Amino acid sequence: MAKVLSFFMVLSLLAFAPILCLSSKTNYYGYLYPQFYDWSCPNAKEIVKSVVAKAVAREARMAASLLRLHFHDCFVKGCDASLLLDSSGTLISEKLSNTNRNSARGFEVIDEIKSALEKECPQTVSCADILALAARDSTVLAGGPTWEVPLGRRDSRDASLSGSNNNIPAPNNTFNTILTKFKLKGLDLVDFVALSGGHTIGNARCTSFRQRLYNQSGNNLPDYTLDQSYAAQLRTRCPQSGGDQNLFFLDFVSPTKFDNNYFKNLLASKGLLNSDQVLVTKNPASLELVKLYAENNEIFFEHFANSIVKMGNISPLTGYKGEIRKNCRVMNS
Repeated sequence: MAKVLSFFMVLSLLAFAPILCLSSKTNYYGYLYPQFYDWSCPNAKEIVKSVVAKAVAREARMAASLLRLHFHDCFVKGCDASLLLDSSGTLISEKLSNTNRNSARGFEVIDEIKSALEKECPQTVSCADILALAARDSTVLAGGPTWEVPLGRRDSRDASLSGSNNNIPAPNNTFNTILTKFKLKGLDLVDFVALSGGHTIGNARCTSFRQRLYNQSGNNLPDYTLDQSYAAQLRTRCPQSGGDQNLFFLDFVSPTKFDNNYFKNLLASKGLLNSDQVLVTKNPASLELVKLYAENNEIFFEHFANSIVKMGNISPLTGYKGEIRKNCRVMNS
């Protein structure tokens, strides 16, 4: 009798499998978990990984660009893909903010991922989750740590230009200003220092650090915390005027490899951005973390992975909030 019952129980579960599959398109539980698409779009993670791998193979810099998109999305009003929306009607895109204009990139790769996912499982995988997965896959491809990405975010139906201008840490912000921005998002000092380590890959524009070379404190003198031979080298391609868009490696030692050389550079007074170098010069606790990560790549990787998962949990839209966009650049009609 027990065997007969268990046979009918299996049949019942199989009958309801499609319903379970469909229901996982909506996050009824209000929390994120890595298996969210296992029923509704089982190949989702592989599709994201494949497109990201091709993009990074074409251009190594793209790994940093995709990682940065996730960061710049989450810090505005949560990880909701608001950054990806283009201006339309009364909506002004976050792409036009001071931190993103002529700087944020990789949107075409996100479009390519979304297009592939829409063919595989229409209107199922959110753009917000694509950003989170692409950030992880980019980090791994650059030689960095891996982590399980909690999933189930939904996409916003609005954007915030003012939030993008005010909430994202800027290259010229003071240490306390940046730490406050992290704390307002539920992140702490360890998260601040570990996530700053994302600058082990990627580039920065001349305009984002020029003041350090010529007029750090309004007295027409360079930043004394910047190694002066390194500063002289930077001045050759970052003049006092012009050359705003000239690109420089954030980590000149291993610019496309995700490692702890970024922290070693800081200890040698060779951090490119003011927001990098203040980790060493303005706070003893952050200095100790920089020393720890410079000495131990494994601990840096562990802390970075923990912190980016924490960041990815900032105010996600779940349940019936938001939507699953068909096109990451526009809201569904």
